Amino acid sequence: MPRSARTPRTSRTSRTSRKKRSSLANRAIAASVALVLGGGGLVAVNVYASAGEGRPSAAPPTRAQNAGRQMSTIDCPDAGNELREVPEQARGEVDRELAAMDTQITDAYRRFADRKERISQDPGLAENAVLGPLRSKRTASLDRIAIAIGRVGERPTGIESLAGCSLRADDNAPGNPGGTGGSDGSGSDGSSSDGSSSGSGDTGDGTGTGDGGNGGGDNGGGQSGGNGGQAGNGPQASDFVDIRSVQPEADRPRQRRGASRGTFTTDCGRNENGKFNPDNVIVAPGVSNGAHHMHDYIGNQASDAFATDDVLANGATTCRNQGDRSTYYWPVLRLQNGQDGADVDADGGGRDQNVGEIQTPSEVTLKFVGSPVGRVTAMPRFLRIITGDAKAFTNGDANANASWSCTGFEDRQLKDKYPICPEGSQVVRTFAFQSCWDGRNTDSANHRTHVAFARADGRCPKGFRAIPQLVQRIVYDVPPGPGFAVDSFPEQLHKPITDHGDFINVFDQRLMKKMVRCINDGRRCR
Repeated sequence: MPRSARTPRTSRTSRTSRKKRSSLANRAIAASVALVLGGGGLVAVNVYASAGEGRPSAAPPTRAQNAGRQMSTIDCPDAGNELREVPEQARGEVDRELAAMDTQITDAYRRFADRKERISQDPGLAENAVLGPLRSKRTASLDRIAIAIGRVGERPTGIESLAGCSLRADDNAPGNPGGTGGSDGSGSDGSSSDGSSSGSGDTGDGTGTGDGGNGGGDNGGGQSGGNGGQAGNGPQASDFVDIRSVQPEADRPRQRRGASRGTFTTDCGRNENGKFNPDNVIVAPGVSNGAHHMHDYIGNQASDAFATDDVLANGATTCRNQGDRSTYYWPVLRLQNGQDGADVDADGGGRDQNVGEIQTPSEVTLKFVGSPVGRVTAMPRFLRIITGDAKAFTNGDANANASWSCTGFEDRQLKDKYPICPEGSQVVRTFAFQSCWDGRNTDSANHRTHVAFARADGRCPKGFRAIPQLVQRIVYDVPPGPGFAVDSFPEQLHKPITDHGDFINVFDQRLMKKMVRCINDGRRCR
């Protein structure tokens, strides 16, 4: 895809790709699938040496532990996270193949969902109808990725080990032994959710401590009692928790001397004009329906899968200050009340098992804040940042970074649960984006390593510099109870931990300088 000549997407790793072996070679990822019939349910176990940060790494469950477990989804290694060294010349082809692999999982999930009951009785059907064909397609895509990288650099080794997938259970789902129902704050994949996301900054993710069923699992309307969502693939009643049962956070540490205490707020509306699409121009440029879920867009109105930097630079904007043509987008939130949305027959909507009425936020705040330990520097134009992980249910929570709360209770934050808000209170989603930049790249192969979160002491990692931190706060006026969900990839089961936000900086130079001055001078500006 053509890029702006002014700020090309470069990667320091691409310059050394001929000299360094791919990190995949050293990870020694081993994926093996074992299908065992135990009690009333199919068991599928995938053993990973290291298949991605945050992935569960416990020993495979025993037959007794798996007896009666109902398999809920498909779990695949996330090749996009693993490919950290991709030469610039190969990026376009690699991104297209990664998007194709997401489509392969979506298609396989549909086959699995259509045969779930039969698979529980016939383990061989999972391999023959779902896992085997998926593995073959992933193997072919991974081979094409390796060839594309090999044309301009050193072909990665060990990449084929990412082909194997497994079936897995939602441990919080009814009928799965060991499910917590949200009572102990553990993540839906069994990993601990201790309130610490990858440097969530101002959000301070907390963990729900109450009974996930509080607030009335029967009030889900079209959710079939809150046990499967309107599309039958989530969320569960146990994905919700009464915000009043969540412990307030401890006081946050004060800013140090020299902190940049100012703020800059940009007003770009609430997507009142209804701009939606299921594309993701950051992760899957040039690919329609690359996200397999619908996004809200505010700011730049030219944003879709085919928008180049030049297109974005000339796009109209909903931002009040026309110097901000940035793109801000996130998965839509839908009511699960039995009513279909207008996109029930569309890609990203009903075709990808995202159903229900899309909700327009009642309020959206976009605020840029400073560093607690020093001054900030300007962001480069066309800097791309993704915060959170759209695949956190299967990847693990290493990159999860959205938090959920309710108005009047925002000292209580949730990462892996949706909040049930009391009457008169509204649902709040918060994203605190990465606040450190490597000083060179506007993007990276896995769209993460060119930016970072500040460390616990507020300082950026070595080699990174502080930039204004985008904090998004999105508010919804929805009925009390567990009757809503964010859009997700179908196999992610609409889990709250998969929430994420995307940002492309298209501030003009004058306005970016004003932002930096305001923040560093301790003023509040718009």
